[in-house]
Amino acid sequence: MRVAIVGAGGVGGLVGGLLARAGTEVAILARGAQLAAIRADGLSVESPLGTFTVRPSASDDPEALGPADAVIVCVKAWQVAEIAPRLAPLLGRGGFAVPLQNGVEAAARLAAALGEERVVGGLTHVFAWIAAPGRAKHVGQVPRVTLGERGARAGQPSQRLEALAGALRAAGLDARIVDDVERATWEKFLLIDAFGSVCGAARAPIGVVRSTPEARALLERAMREVLAVAQARGVRLAESAIATALGWVDGAPAEATASMQRDLGAGRPSELHDQTGAVVRLGREAGVPVPVHEVLYSALIPQERAARGELPRFDRS
Repeated sequence: MRVAIVGAGGVGGLVGGLLARAGTEVAILARGAQLAAIRADGLSVESPLGTFTVRPSASDDPEALGPADAVIVCVKAWQVAEIAPRLAPLLGRGGFAVPLQNGVEAAARLAAALGEERVVGGLTHVFAWIAAPGRAKHVGQVPRVTLGERGARAGQPSQRLEALAGALRAAGLDARIVDDVERATWEKFLLIDAFGSVCGAARAPIGVVRSTPEARALLERAMREVLAVAQARGVRLAESAIATALGWVDGAPAEATASMQRDLGAGRPSELHDQTGAVVRLGREAGVPVPVHEVLYSALIPQERAARGELPRFDRS
């Protein structure tokens, strides 16, 4: 199949690079320094799965790349609404889009622009980042990509997802198809939101947070708020999701930090509105109190606004 990768950051670069190495035809939608580097020197990947360089087609114009069977959207969550209307030329006859963002709203935002039938659910578990323009670095376990049909098609057999999962597996990724991708998305969100929000406010890696009783208690309270919001919205998220998330916290490398936390610390626009802020907003819509998230969001919002040019920049040290 032909796969388009939207956003050549850590996740997009890794997934696109692995697919291209395995022989899948890959086209990459990128811009700026990333696009220039890929055009000049190819896309390089450094990973436990191998260190290599591939040369996929790349452009900043969706029409120039042409249609694909699957469009894997790997931009940051806050960029999805902006880029979604531009992706229609990438969707060939029967083509579909797969969001791999942190957060729980990307699929709906894509569907609003592209149509419900053209969007499936997706999420990924991976530690990957941009080491330099055109270079993706991955550490840790084999990347996992979880896929699932949405809405009326949820839980039904899906040839299009089987085809994509097969290509991902052939590339060395752990690709899974689940009946309830919304639940899987919220299970990840419960972890990544609390991880990024609490560690971002504490300005500390996970090892410090989990070993400080007060901070660990805050982390669990944040998770419980996400659980309550999910259940109020009809998501079949079980209480055991908290124990699972805390188990990951206890097993993570002590120096681990969340991508939102790293962006905030570096003065870059982050996914604060799509993680911490989303819990506040969705909690209000559902009538669920989320006091921990309200405090965390209020504490972090000055950094986010400064990164977006809405406030003067200030010293973050």
